[in-house]
Amino acid sequence: MAQKPSIPKGTRDFSPAEMMRRGYIFDTIKSVFRLYGYAPLETPSMENLSTLLGKYGDEGDKLLFKILNSGDYAAGLTDQELHSASKICEKGLRYDLTVPFARYVVQHQNEIAFPFKRYQIQPVWRADRPQKGRYREFYQCDVDVIGSRSLLNEVELVSIVERVFRALRINVTLKMNNRKILYGIAETTGHADKMIDITVAIDKLEKVGIDNVKAELEERGISRSAVEMLQPILELSGTNSEKLDKLEAIIGGSQTGMQGIEEMRTVFSYIEQAGIALKTELDLSLARGLNYYTGAIFEVKADDFAIGSICGGGRYDDLTGIFGMPGVSGVGISFGADRIYDVMAGLELFPEEADFSTKVLFANLGAEEERCSLTLLATLRDSGIAAEIYPDAGKMKKQMEYANRRGIPYVVIIGSDELAKKAATLKDMRSGEQKVVPFTELAGAID
Repeated sequence: MAQKPSIPKGTRDFSPAEMMRRGYIFDTIKSVFRLYGYAPLETPSMENLSTLLGKYGDEGDKLLFKILNSGDYAAGLTDQELHSASKICEKGLRYDLTVPFARYVVQHQNEIAFPFKRYQIQPVWRADRPQKGRYREFYQCDVDVIGSRSLLNEVELVSIVERVFRALRINVTLKMNNRKILYGIAETTGHADKMIDITVAIDKLEKVGIDNVKAELEERGISRSAVEMLQPILELSGTNSEKLDKLEAIIGGSQTGMQGIEEMRTVFSYIEQAGIALKTELDLSLARGLNYYTGAIFEVKADDFAIGSICGGGRYDDLTGIFGMPGVSGVGISFGADRIYDVMAGLELFPEEADFSTKVLFANLGAEEERCSLTLLATLRDSGIAAEIYPDAGKMKKQMEYANRRGIPYVVIIGSDELAKKAATLKDMRSGEQKVVPFTELAGAID
């Protein structure tokens, strides 16, 4: 009995149509990254387990795909050694692009010019429970600059976000916060030691509402008086500048909190100075991975499509410290290709050229027509027009159906009449219109 073909759960095949659309997203993002001087970087799919373990917390460690040592390595091991993962698994699949980036920076520090600006678009793997929108293999599109504490880097990332989503025609809002502000809030309430508890709770504000957040704060051991002190912070309104002024009046006694406020004032001021038109909002409920970030944090939401964040990141002050190179600050942001794809498909934002690989199909009506078509095919390709010929002479209906199924927008028909006139019949498959075009003018007639 023949084996039924299948793929592992949590992975996907991408059809040619999907790949062309994904390629359009990746090419757009790459072109913006390069515009700002970021250079491409790739790291291996697998890393030494010693590089990966302990970098993502206990839960993250459980989600690492471990790779058995190759070949018949296990053949000579004792039962005890076989039950020791460290003996039979020394490598693991990449969990994200950040830790491999940190490893690369430390390993190649003498070859790198700092600040080091890199982008990386590669798949990552997580042994998570597959469900809708959550996969075991997916792509990340990261852009980072490391080796500089300048807030100009944050502003540059905001500008990159604006250009990427303007090019993709997605209306977005960039939400920003600062970990120093969050620490200042916790410190002002007298619960500096419970910063994570406070931020985990307020991160749910948009989903569950203020009353449920207050209840959770009390459950997490935050005093009622501290919760009451937090309420006006959670309900802040007005412009970004007005929010920061109100915030200063509440947490101005915290030195760390004031640093965060001043950093955000500078960033917002630079955004205005640079003429960045992106909707940018100070959102104090934004927390992101707090054990990881140390300064500004970002999250991007699509305005016209209900989905989670489609881009996020922030400032980190000791990314490379885990590999023995402390005190090197960086800031980065990651674009979520899968969610961006869903937004663009849902809002029908993909341009027509992202939906076909071939623009022109030459119908095949016989040997003499084939020879003429080969010359014209070369002319079109020299003009940058993707073209092909149907390989077998046959019924016109079958060839037209093939063009429709492939989404090819134009079909060139060359029969005996066309050969005699030295002019092709050009059919627009979208409108059904057709016209006769001299061979010498064919490339110019295709838009």
